Amino acid sequence: MEFHEEAFVLSARSHGDTGVVVDLLTETHGRHAAYVAGGASRRMKPFLQAGARVIADYRARTSDHLGSARLEPVGEGPSALFEDALALAGLAAAAAVAQGALPEREAHPGAFMAFEALMSAFVIPEVWPAVFVRFEAGLLEDLGFGLDLSRCAATGVMDDLIYVSPRTGRAVSRDAGAPYADKMLTLPPFMLGAQAGLREGDVGTGLDLTGHFLEQFVFHPQNRPIPPARVWMVDKLREQGRL
Repeated sequence: MEFHEEAFVLSARSHGDTGVVVDLLTETHGRHAAYVAGGASRRMKPFLQAGARVIADYRARTSDHLGSARLEPVGEGPSALFEDALALAGLAAAAAVAQGALPEREAHPGAFMAFEALMSAFVIPEVWPAVFVRFEAGLLEDLGFGLDLSRCAATGVMDDLIYVSPRTGRAVSRDAGAPYADKMLTLPPFMLGAQAGLREGDVGTGLDLTGHFLEQFVFHPQNRPIPPARVWMVDKLREQGRL
């Protein structure tokens, strides 16, 4: 079992005196854990942070064994965000959600591309929270739990979609959803297309929406809560009036 490709570091934990075990997100081989010899050294620590982009040279005796990897950094990685505590909270949340949601050693190229797009957005403070919502929606879709926002689940109309059924993840129009409005999730317009723009409150409703389905379809079946790093990010966004 071998591969050589770019990856994002999702986490790293000490293993032995000088090594670390990293969780990597790759495009064609999915999420992989690997032992990195000397990973605890001062030289290597900067590019073993969550969100760091690396080239991974991975080898394992069999697909069932913990492999080892040699890593080379690509670009400056998360160091560009060190002066932005909110963006760092978002980065930690994204890595934790990806690590918790994605099964190991199963290719999910859509999740990789969504994470890649989000990493590029973190340097734009006014943009990344909305991109985070799209990242989670993309993650759900790649896992087979995509939201169907194309038309109203009750009537088939494609206009005035303002709700999402909390049970099915399908969009519902204003008229069809009115009798059940108190039980529906709000659908922010920006999730229907970039042309809709971003209104006050849209990020909060978007995070409520994706969080609901991540909990229902991904984390609850694993008997696990939404990652604490995501809860922390939402709290920080709320404190700064960004929801």
